[in-house]
Amino acid sequence: MAVFEDLNGLNINGHTEEKVVSGTKLTYLSWPWAWAEVKKRYPGAHYDIWKNEQNLPYAYDPQTGYMVYTSVTIEGITHEMWLPVMDGANKAMKAAPYKYATRYGEKNVDAASMMDINKTIMRCLVKNLAMFGLGLYIYAGEDLPEGEKEEKKDEKAPGKPQNKQENGTVTKADKLPAGKQEGAKQAENKPETVADFLSRNIVEMGQKYKDFNFKNARDQLIKGGVIPDIPSAMMTMDQAKQLIDEVKTVYEEEAS
Repeated sequence: MAVFEDLNGLNINGHTEEKVVSGTKLTYLSWPWAWAEVKKRYPGAHYDIWKNEQNLPYAYDPQTGYMVYTSVTIEGITHEMWLPVMDGANKAMKAAPYKYATRYGEKNVDAASMMDINKTIMRCLVKNLAMFGLGLYIYAGEDLPEGEKEEKKDEKAPGKPQNKQENGTVTKADKLPAGKQEGAKQAENKPETVADFLSRNIVEMGQKYKDFNFKNARDQLIKGGVIPDIPSAMMTMDQAKQLIDEVKTVYEEEAS
């Protein structure tokens, strides 16, 4: 079995910890377990930590802060990864403490310590292992690896109605011509994606709020430190819900 298929199929849920940051639930995988699991399957696996000219394990820029880098090699394949050193609110840490403004007042960011850098290196290693498949579904906002998602989807409880029509309920799809029912039923049963959720809510807010501008509201929230600057394509559903809730708050305050 290929390395990615092997590691991507592992259920890591019993080895994670959850932390809520600025209203967003984040999931962390235990690095000792992750590395042990890789070494049990691939004894020749190894990782490297990038070091600068002073033999220190980080890069530093006064404007943007600290960054650490790792690389992992398994079965002759090498993937690299990087991660900024951040505080509990996911703000970049620098050599000296600093403040930033939010609509709730000023927030403080402590200076980075070597302990912060050490923790970030190990988180970077875990993220690096995700490039080989281990726990990748956590970064995608899913709760199960691919194989188990398929098995769960295919399970049918004995004696339980498997669709609304069997349960005596007529859906919109049932009212369509026979040739269009199958595609419509699939669309009805398909879980809402993050992109669909954002699009639906943006349209609804545009209809509700005068002079609605989603981009301006989001930029304002990011600049104020209320939400992290995460591309929509990389958001989990929880992060997308937080974004929409915060944008609604902005316009409700302006409307009141």
